[in-house]
Amino acid sequence: MTAPLKAQSFADLKPLRRTLQEQAALQAERERLRREAEQRARAERHLFQDAVGAVQPLKGQHERHWPAPVPPEPLPVQRQLDEARVLHESLSDEFDVSTLLDVDDQLSFRRTGMGPDVTRRLRAGQWSIQRQLDLHGLRVDEAREALGQFIRLAHRTGLRCVRVVHGKGLGSPGKTPVLKGRVQGWLVQKKEVLAFVQARPADGGAGALVVLLAPSPRRI
Repeated sequence: MTAPLKAQSFADLKPLRRTLQEQAALQAERERLRREAEQRARAERHLFQDAVGAVQPLKGQHERHWPAPVPPEPLPVQRQLDEARVLHESLSDEFDVSTLLDVDDQLSFRRTGMGPDVTRRLRAGQWSIQRQLDLHGLRVDEAREALGQFIRLAHRTGLRCVRVVHGKGLGSPGKTPVLKGRVQGWLVQKKEVLAFVQARPADGGAGALVVLLAPSPRRI
């Protein structure tokens, strides 16, 4: 705070008067800036109201505008049916396939009603292999799921002859094939499979099966 000024003589009045005028002008400028700041703050608070003008609330429910309801998305019925069918057709690891295999050195399989010429022609390579599934490195549960999906998709897309590589088991404990017997049991449980034989040496030999699929009723 500025200390009050005292005039010692008439000669000191002129500087004193000038100082008082400067202080009054400074105070007036501060007041002007304060009022402008308040006006700007009010304008910001009432910006929307000043822009649209006076408004009135709606009087009744009937005067409101309700947007049309959004229809629910269609249910994927076919996908749900397919998934339910897959669960119903889940492959069992306890299935005994030995009684269904032909007793020969390669333990081939043909479904009831299929003649022996089917496996003979399949072994001779009269059907071209159109797709292959390699199960190397998969756990049993992974291999089972992969095989089920592979056979189902191959049949739906109209493939007739595929190869499934299960390995010879040389890297397994005791050097016994872990997947070979399971793959045979899983294939027998798939209604899409008509027959299978051990692959020819050039196609994988004892480490693979050549599978004949039933004709697909529809192509996708």
